[in-house]
Amino acid sequence: MAGNKNSGRPGGNPDIKNYGFKTDRDEPLRASLHIRLTPSIKSKLKTKENWQERVRDAIAQIALEEEENIKSA
Repeated sequence: MAGNKNSGRPGGNPDIKNYGFKTDRDEPLRASLHIRLTPSIKSKLKTKENWQERVRDAIAQIALEEEENIKSA
């Protein structure tokens, strides 16, 4: 879709990388996972401080369990 006269600077902003989102993570959060929860669990979860990061950590622990079991065998 082409821009119009009011859509910004022609050619874009050459310094856009200076203003983009940056992360201090080893790997950026680009993948998504969709799960279904009961409404009551969702509302309880969202009351917890930093709930998104805690859910990511719990999922990572589950995902890495198998690797840990293989290493200890």
